Amino acid sequence: MVVDAASVLDVAWLPFMTSILAPQLLRRGVEIFAAISVVVFAGLLLYGNNLQQFASAMLNLRWHWVLIGVAVASLDWFGGGLRLYLLAKHVYPKTQLKGAILSAGLNAWATLITPSQAGGGPLGIYTLRRYGTPIPEGMVSTFMSFVATILFFSVAGPLAVFLGAGQSLKEHGILGVATLNDLFRLSLGGFITVGAVLLFLMIFPGVARRLARGIVAWLERRGSEKLARRVSGLNDGIDRAHHAMVAFFKGRGWFALAGSVLLTAPTLANKLLAGYIVLQALDIHAPFVDVLLLQTLIIFLLYFAPTPGGSGLAEVLSAAVMSIYVPRELTPSYVLLWRLFVGYLTLGVGSYVFWRWLKLWEEQLATEEANGPDDQANGGSVAPPSKGD
Repeated sequence: MVVDAASVLDVAWLPFMTSILAPQLLRRGVEIFAAISVVVFAGLLLYGNNLQQFASAMLNLRWHWVLIGVAVASLDWFGGGLRLYLLAKHVYPKTQLKGAILSAGLNAWATLITPSQAGGGPLGIYTLRRYGTPIPEGMVSTFMSFVATILFFSVAGPLAVFLGAGQSLKEHGILGVATLNDLFRLSLGGFITVGAVLLFLMIFPGVARRLARGIVAWLERRGSEKLARRVSGLNDGIDRAHHAMVAFFKGRGWFALAGSVLLTAPTLANKLLAGYIVLQALDIHAPFVDVLLLQTLIIFLLYFAPTPGGSGLAEVLSAAVMSIYVPRELTPSYVLLWRLFVGYLTLGVGSYVFWRWLKLWEEQLATEEANGPDDQANGGSVAPPSKGD
């Protein structure tokens, strides 16, 4: 019998991809996200101290802007999917566009319900695998999507500052210590630092491979016998991931990388434009570029927030940063709409897709048990890859 090497590697890597994707953990993440959001929004209603104004604002929205916000929110899926498809197609030509779109959307969904966005990458990689892309290639494609985001901000941010964007933000301070413009520059510096580290690892991919192999060797020596058996098959996957990474620095790989950086603009359009769209929906006028920079600042500050999806922190931070344009009595309306576009819509669609998969998997298990399967399910984790939906 001929055994597909990719399948062997996936068997070795899959436990690591699914270890944090147990449905119980994801369900708990949704519950925590919702609970924190409700509590914080109730606090914002008290802060606004004008329920009548809140109701009036929600009833008198400029609804064409709301529809624009809903359309832009879908770019979490379609913009991110096109970027991921471009990258994954380069290292694995059989990558499916549908799988890439679902991977990007579910990646965004999982970042909302896991601390520090930890679940986004694994679920995105799992989704690619579900549609046929091997895990090592899926890991590299997902990583390069992150690299494209870092490169985009590392180039666009300094360019915007050089061209004089955000000068009016110097007039607005925060906590009496620094201006919003200072805070934007500081957070941008953090992103550029991360970008420099990633650039080093990309230029010298052998260093990253040696680090990964060193971690695997340490786990084999220090871990349990069961863990040692699991990690023993990872080295081949590391080599495949290394070769996939190197492929981006040869010939057409440069075009794929450059294209992914350009596609980062529509990929992040939802988070970058949501603030301005909400202001327009509430008939509040503000400079487009300044609002864009403030939304970028919020993205930077929330990137590693410890709560699921930055819940609680996102609402408070957005209210504080945008208070220079949003009147106190309209703050609850602004935050509710902003959260709808950057989070709630993706949360709803992603939850439907994931638990639909889970239900189909449970039905598949029931059928296998009725037919006397040879092996058991994967310990409560997400279903193993399947072509059928």
